[in-house]
Amino acid sequence: MSTSTTTADTSGSPAPVLSYSPVVLSVPGRPVDLRVRVSAPETGTGLPVILLSHGQGPSNNLSSLNGYAPLVNFWAAHGFVVIQPTHLTSRTLSHLVADAPGAPFFWRSRAEDMTHILDRLDEIEKAVPLLAGRIDHTKVAVAGHSFGGFTSSTLLGATLTDPDTGKEVNLLEPRIKAGVLLAAPGRGDVLNGPMGDVLPVLATIDFSTMTTPALVVAGDEDDSRHFTDMGPDWHADPYTLGPSPKSLLTLFGAGHALGGIPGYDVAETTDENPERVAAVARLTWAYLRSELYPGDSTWQTVRDAPASGPDPLGRVESK
Repeated sequence: MSTSTTTADTSGSPAPVLSYSPVVLSVPGRPVDLRVRVSAPETGTGLPVILLSHGQGPSNNLSSLNGYAPLVNFWAAHGFVVIQPTHLTSRTLSHLVADAPGAPFFWRSRAEDMTHILDRLDEIEKAVPLLAGRIDHTKVAVAGHSFGGFTSSTLLGATLTDPDTGKEVNLLEPRIKAGVLLAAPGRGDVLNGPMGDVLPVLATIDFSTMTTPALVVAGDEDDSRHFTDMGPDWHADPYTLGPSPKSLLTLFGAGHALGGIPGYDVAETTDENPERVAAVARLTWAYLRSELYPGDSTWQTVRDAPASGPDPLGRVESK
């Protein structure tokens, strides 16, 4: 589909959003059903898809299909279908899956959730009222925050070593054409915090194989000492160590929640800033539009906006 077939696109005028959950998918071998939320604009056809992988925050419910409303609402209102799985790592499932293989972090299962969704996109589309026939299955992106950024990086081509078998793992999903990594973990050779021992798979990540185009978003005050003493630059590693084409959005004064993307007014946001969240939503939307629609100039139009004005929000660089 051409960009003209999408009702809510680059005009900046938001459409009403339809949100439907849960869509329940039974997956053989998964200890519980895969539940997803689907959000889409009320109007439009040929709609592209964003798969959104949640992080592991301290809230009981946001790390599930119910989180990230500030981003989801904007993306859907401006022409995307956003699909949010509840990964097995969610606190909402901990009482059900504590003894399941892969617990408690289920790093492989998280990526497999996205593949299951794409395999059954027709089924999902038909299950959601008023959505059938409106999705462009060839235009798919992935986005993820924190541990969801790790999940997204593997789907974009980053490889790793299974700590249990010693074998290299490649979870590249070729149907995904672009990605956004939000406060994602960086390289593993600098892990010296307590979480390095808990999550040994992080120590083996190799971004040099992450060839799919991606926008990396990092806060310059996101100092994840529980993983490393490298400082905020650690979260820029997927850009620094990944091959082009890549872009990096550095947000000034931003912590791990990037102003509050996990939810509205949530306790875990230490850097509450609605203006910053709005910028993240708009810039990530623009980036994915331009990657999924060759010739679309939305990203080029807005990418310099964070650095403008007397109190800049951040800066963008690309390679």
